[in-house]
Amino acid sequence: MYARRRHVYFAMMGTCLTLFVLAWAVVRLWSVPVAVGMCVIAMLIPPFAAVVANRRGPDDRWWDDPSGDPQSDEWWDELDGKKRPRPR
Repeated sequence: MYARRRHVYFAMMGTCLTLFVLAWAVVRLWSVPVAVGMCVIAMLIPPFAAVVANRRGPDDRWWDDPSGDPQSDEWWDELDGKKRPRPR
């Protein structure tokens, strides 16, 4: 899942850069308002790319990570129905 999110992020950011470069290298020669519109669209892509890159997938089991507090971890394991051996 991580690789897929990374690929989508880089595709979105590549699209953003491509729109920006094309807008001011090529499109502005024919129509400045269209070039500005392309830049506005390019400006909106990075926040969505960040959301996509940082989204948790269904296979990401972040809630299973131990917190570092043995008592809290034991309590949560008991609630989840897991049995962990107690350290001696």
